[in-house]
Amino acid sequence: MLVAGFITVLCHRLKQPVVLGYILAGVILGPHTPPFSYIHDENTVNILAELGVIFLMFSLGLEFNLRKLSDVGIAATLTALIEIVFMTYVGYSFARLLNWSQTDAIFLGAMLAISSTTIIIKALDDLGIKRKGFAQLIFGVLIIEDIFAIAILALLSSIAITGSWQPEDMIITISKLCSFLVISLIFGILIIPRLLSYIAKFNSQEMLLVSVLGICFGFCLLVIKLGYSVALGAFISGAIVAESRQLGVIEFLITPLRDMFSAIFFVSVGLLFDPAVFAQYTFPIIGIAIVVIIGKIISCTFGALLAGRDGKTAMHVGMGMAQIGEFSFIIAALGMSLNVTSSFLYPIAVVVSAITTLFTPYLIKYSDHLEKYLVLVVPKPMSKRFETYRAWLQKFKSKNSSAKKSPIFRWTVQVIVNLFIIMGIFFSCAYASRTPWGISLLEMTNQHIHKGIIWTIAMILSLPCIVAVYRKMKALSIMMVESIENKNHHNNFVKLIHQLASELIPIVILASIMLFICALSISILPPFELLIGIFVIILLLIALLYRWFVKVYAQLKNVFLEGLKKDD
Repeated sequence: MLVAGFITVLCHRLKQPVVLGYILAGVILGPHTPPFSYIHDENTVNILAELGVIFLMFSLGLEFNLRKLSDVGIAATLTALIEIVFMTYVGYSFARLLNWSQTDAIFLGAMLAISSTTIIIKALDDLGIKRKGFAQLIFGVLIIEDIFAIAILALLSSIAITGSWQPEDMIITISKLCSFLVISLIFGILIIPRLLSYIAKFNSQEMLLVSVLGICFGFCLLVIKLGYSVALGAFISGAIVAESRQLGVIEFLITPLRDMFSAIFFVSVGLLFDPAVFAQYTFPIIGIAIVVIIGKIISCTFGALLAGRDGKTAMHVGMGMAQIGEFSFIIAALGMSLNVTSSFLYPIAVVVSAITTLFTPYLIKYSDHLEKYLVLVVPKPMSKRFETYRAWLQKFKSKNSSAKKSPIFRWTVQVIVNLFIIMGIFFSCAYASRTPWGISLLEMTNQHIHKGIIWTIAMILSLPCIVAVYRKMKALSIMMVESIENKNHHNNFVKLIHQLASELIPIVILASIMLFICALSISILPPFELLIGIFVIILLLIALLYRWFVKVYAQLKNVFLEGLKKDD
């Protein structure tokens, strides 16, 4: 930290990015650059660096809350999807051009697909542009990338182990991830803001800080246990805490910790830089770095343009995303742990990450100059076509925004959210069955009864959401039937058909949903005979406690909406 502090002051004097100073400090102190090899316990530094990732992502969650994520959701998803597909293909093609094996090429493509959230956040913060419009879109793209990265890791594991792509594994992984995110956000917003309001009554900043850190690290621990990224967990916990009324105080308390540990993170990036690796693989490293920078600028800029952003914003997004980082290390380490990739892939990823990190602040800083140059060289007919496309997209968005206010849209969203909650409950119960509690229950019973008990508990916990799905689907089916134009709408037979359709459609859809859930929860699904008995019990519970389930769901929904309506 002494060397980092000195070099940081020097960078400020020379008007250079602070990130550059941290990385140079790591290179100077690192074990690969004698004679200044002062760092010997790299594990401790890596642990401290991981704390830097957690604090940076938690702070991002505090600032970039759920409302902002929903504002850029479609544009961010489209940009991230285009970037991931394009960079995976380009990385794979470049590796094959170097005569690398097919597995090495697949892993390199995946490594180049995900940008570094931590590096970009710090670069934008140092340049003082973190709150600008294009920065919000960048943050959205990074969060969507982190979600896609979980699916990519599952896909790579499947390919490495089986040698082929297993679609069912991908579906289950994405379903589990989406269910986990939905349940975490809903129950987090129901509980955490009220808990922090209670703690704030004691007027102790120390108590508030320790409580917030406990929430952050506790959630990160849960995320790690479930096999997800600690960065994603830190962001989600930050987004939940951001819904509390104590947001301003929490941001003030977290900032010094974030700055200290994020500095250690960037120093650790410099520690990993090995000049010997750079000398041995000079051409591949330089080539991959150029592919990363140019490929990400092109793909992210194109994605932002396709999402309807203006040329200046799109160029800022493209220039800001041009690097790789922590997820690339995870992917490279996965290949090594499975013994399916070459040993040189991980050190190459480290050096490429360090190189692209050095360029990131400069690319963001000078993106305006490149955009002004491109405005002069791009043909005017192309610019006019793009403006026409943007105008059409704006009209489409205005129509779409009015459609979002309709009951059909709201009810459809509620049905989807409830489905993820139901799936999350079943996945949670399946996970609980493998815990010591679940194993002790198995020892007291047999396997069939054990599965029957776990599955029944999951069904009972899901009943408020199942009843809500049925009610919303019935309302949607009634609206759909009523909207059908029929000249014989006064005919009694037609009315009877419409009434039957409005009753049968939600039942059929709900039955299909239950079949899908049974398929996902196959690990705790009881035998068919026992399953029939459970369904009979569940139907009796619904018949007896229908109104109570409706009331419970309505109360939880109101509490959740109140949590979102806090004063900013």
